Amino acid sequence: MRQCLSASILCSSVLLSLGTHPVLATELVGRAVLPADTFSPGPTAGQLITGDTNGRPVPFVNQQSVQGFSAVLPGPQNNEFQVLTDNGFGSKANSPDSLLRLWGVRANFTKFGNRRSGTVNPVDLQTGRRLDGFTAPSFIQLSDPNRQVNFPIVAEQTFYPGTTIPVDPSIQAGRLLTGADFDLESFRQVADGTFWFGEEFGPFLLHVAATGEVLEPPIPLPNFLGLGSLPLVQSPDNPFLGTNTANLPRSRGFEGMALNASGTKLFTLLEGPLLPDPNRNRLLIHEFDLATKTFTGRVFSYRMENTTESGQSIGDMTAINDEEFLIIERDSRQGDPNNPAFTNPAQFKRVYKININKLDADGFVEKVLLVDLLNISDPRGIGGNGTTNGVFTFPFVTIESVLPLNPRTLLIINDNNYPFSVGRTPGTPDDNEFIQVRLDQPLNLSR
Repeated sequence: MRQCLSASILCSSVLLSLGTHPVLATELVGRAVLPADTFSPGPTAGQLITGDTNGRPVPFVNQQSVQGFSAVLPGPQNNEFQVLTDNGFGSKANSPDSLLRLWGVRANFTKFGNRRSGTVNPVDLQTGRRLDGFTAPSFIQLSDPNRQVNFPIVAEQTFYPGTTIPVDPSIQAGRLLTGADFDLESFRQVADGTFWFGEEFGPFLLHVAATGEVLEPPIPLPNFLGLGSLPLVQSPDNPFLGTNTANLPRSRGFEGMALNASGTKLFTLLEGPLLPDPNRNRLLIHEFDLATKTFTGRVFSYRMENTTESGQSIGDMTAINDEEFLIIERDSRQGDPNNPAFTNPAQFKRVYKININKLDADGFVEKVLLVDLLNISDPRGIGGNGTTNGVFTFPFVTIESVLPLNPRTLLIINDNNYPFSVGRTPGTPDDNEFIQVRLDQPLNLSR
């Protein structure tokens, strides 16, 4: 990186060159942190967790972890957000006691150095009122009281799948949805107040009331390109797969989902390529019409940058306007490259802008690099332990939330996979970090 130094401050006009994609210099302008060990009242969770928990005892008795944010929406007031927890602990098998919730939070961003990182606090989802803890007013609990889900859910069982552990009575009585039912990775709220969720087990689209109740059966994705023999796109966790062989790898469903600025279409982005697709760096974007509640058959191709990295995938997709979208693309590594304690650190964490109406010669959407998340200027010293020699890194294995706050500023949040991910400090579970990144050039943002 060519640097222009003035009083040890990096000039914001520096032009970086990363691969074949030029990107204007970016600057960290805010940071707030929610501690990893943050919990909410609820039935005991984590009873099926195995492996290294980085010193955290399991299960979490009479608690639900407020962890692993996989998507973000604006909240009722400035610097307030709705954040979505995915399926819980990373797999269908270990998350049947993890409840599916979305939360209201306020980020109190640190704007200057020489002080502690800003805080993230619970708020009332409806009013934005500050709360003392992640109690009921701070979250929406997903449930299926009207029996719209057309396959067996955990709440209908006597024991958690594959165990002799009784399903918690509150899950049964409320028909509460858990991380063994759906793996929610993206969500959007539409004009009528209802939510649409993109999930990975199907993959499915899930339509939910503003109060959390499922409104209709999950909507599957047709195999519009006819890749392989299955009529639908189905992962190994799809409850309708039967004896068929999946055509989508596990945990590679609807990772990103954008609502266009007009509020008429959803655009769902698969996290990985279909198994029968000979083009191994192609991810598919599908258009969904909200008026008819059907996929339209329009399919767009997104080209991943690094096909040699096993686990290269996307983390989120967010609309800028009706044509342009932001996409997080990342490798499967974690850890700051500047920290020698990480022997296999993160190498590739980026935010791109795409235009679905501009295609290259091979039919892929136009793609422009906006942010290298491992190389963010921090002249004010906001980044704390994330900054080395004036450069802030966001080196987490999963970074799954991006939201334009204004034409020049992005909010980006990591998924900390509690209690497993260790991107900041080896042996210590990652916190949820909320960062504000300022761009050199404004986005053509529609509101």
